[in-house]
Amino acid sequence: MCGITGWVDHHRFPPAGAVQDTGRDLEAERLLSAMTATMACRGPDDSGTLLHGPVALGHRRLAVLDPEGSVQPMTRGSDGREFSLVYSGELYNYRELRSELATQGHRFRTTGDTEVVLAAWQEWGPAAAERFNGMYAFAVWDAHARELWLVRDRLGIKPLCYLPLPGGVAFGSEPKALLAHPAAVPRVDGEGLAQLLLPLLKVPGRTPYAALRELPPGHLLHVRADGSHGQRRYWAPRPEEHGDDPTKSAAQVRELLEDIVARQLVADVPVCTLLSGGLDSSALTALAAGRAEDRIRSFSVSFTGSSTPTEDGPYARQAAAHLHTDHREIVLPGERLADPAVRRDSVLARDLPNGIGDLDLSLHQLFAAVGEHATVALSGESADEVFGGYRWFHHPDAVGADTFPWLADTPAHGRLHQRILALFRKDLRERLAVDDYVADQYRTALAEVPHAPAGDPVERRMREISHVALTRFLPTLLDRKDRLSMAVGLEVRVPFCDHRLVEYVQGLSWRTRTHDGREKSTLRAAVRDLLPDSVLHRPKVPYPSTPDPRYAQALREQLATRLADPHCRLPELFDERALHAAVTASERGSLISNLGAELALNFDVWLRTYNPELP
Repeated sequence: MCGITGWVDHHRFPPAGAVQDTGRDLEAERLLSAMTATMACRGPDDSGTLLHGPVALGHRRLAVLDPEGSVQPMTRGSDGREFSLVYSGELYNYRELRSELATQGHRFRTTGDTEVVLAAWQEWGPAAAERFNGMYAFAVWDAHARELWLVRDRLGIKPLCYLPLPGGVAFGSEPKALLAHPAAVPRVDGEGLAQLLLPLLKVPGRTPYAALRELPPGHLLHVRADGSHGQRRYWAPRPEEHGDDPTKSAAQVRELLEDIVARQLVADVPVCTLLSGGLDSSALTALAAGRAEDRIRSFSVSFTGSSTPTEDGPYARQAAAHLHTDHREIVLPGERLADPAVRRDSVLARDLPNGIGDLDLSLHQLFAAVGEHATVALSGESADEVFGGYRWFHHPDAVGADTFPWLADTPAHGRLHQRILALFRKDLRERLAVDDYVADQYRTALAEVPHAPAGDPVERRMREISHVALTRFLPTLLDRKDRLSMAVGLEVRVPFCDHRLVEYVQGLSWRTRTHDGREKSTLRAAVRDLLPDSVLHRPKVPYPSTPDPRYAQALREQLATRLADPHCRLPELFDERALHAAVTASERGSLISNLGAELALNFDVWLRTYNPELP
């Protein structure tokens, strides 16, 4: 797992033969070093750069496979063709691909997956992406053709953004790498600001920063020798219905999960699981425990002052005892979560003020604690999107709403979307036409959904909801998971995002996926023999939030201090009554008061640190 950055700019460096390239370009070297340094948190183990003519490649490494080898940027050449690579991620089928490539005459000098990616590109070119199973974002420079390719995995597990240049593009794992480039300005346009007001909706290809683009999941970007560039899609969630019944589907899901977990346990560093005591994480932990050579390590999170009946701790302990894991419970005190330094680190990790409640803060601190014991963690993230676990998959008002179901004004999610929007100035919301923007994005998302000419209207609707969950909701969680974990040098793998599993489950009818009248019926049936009944039948609960009153008190005090600063920019964006309500909330506070304070403080950190230009 790593961080990558760099550029190709053919206008700055004309084709070979047009000019003589002599001497070192100290300015370019300093710029590449600066951009690469922003990725140090993603790769604390090593750093490397390559600068030649129009191309610059920078890499920061978190060594997971082949720690002694696989140094990047990596270059391979044969028959007058030379390719250079910077790569972030893991290829879970690299052993099979390595064997296949060896039969084609390729010889390897390393034992990791990086050289396999490069050799596969040599052999198959862009078609190699269709053979990969994993999470990845990489850049390949073809020195002979003077072309750069950027590639991102199918579900968008690993981030990759880029900045168009007159003669090519600059790219980076995170916006912070591109914001170190002189051509990038932290300017937010109207659409970008609308996105910041919608933290639960991901718009493919966009970032809130006007100049920066994101390579959408399952896409390649080709930068040609004349500096022009274009994208093409190599994968999309287009399920083919196969009609498997509940028994057969459970067996197939189990078989797939067994293979997926076995592949994702491969590492040359310590591996653990994130165990909440829910169905998803417990299933993965059970499968990992059955495969690991030693007792698998597992970690859960709890908070000081927590005694609610839905607390994860008891269920996580039951699962750990049943599965005989080496379990640790990370307890996060409220005063630690309220530390302004923790908030600043979380905002800087994401380069944006996004976040819901204390979720970013607690995830960041959980990942930091886990990283003291392991380098790789398996997470149950995405099972709810793949198998249909959220309440809005099942609540009639949400299912029937003419919008993204998690944004609908229904009780299915506590009307969180409306509560968030109400925190911002009414004139701002009206000027940005947020409701119209959401409606337009929803129509765009529905237009992507493949449908049979005729069919059951229930199945048709649930296919639509499954599609928007995978393409507009899941990416918000994957981005948060990647940024907050990599900020502390922890690689988090997401087995439920294996594209084979996604394709298979999306091909099941909705009736099969809910055959026992509950959410995630197929997954529950697939792992029924592995888990205790208390965990197997535990109702779906959201990620926990800290109940510590000290946290709420600290929020109010910090927000009051910021609002008293005459240079505070929060009134530019937030409704003054909402800010006042957050400051004057009762001692215990309320969800909306805490949420308002948390979001305002996130924006305050972002405004002061990035100094963005707002429309």
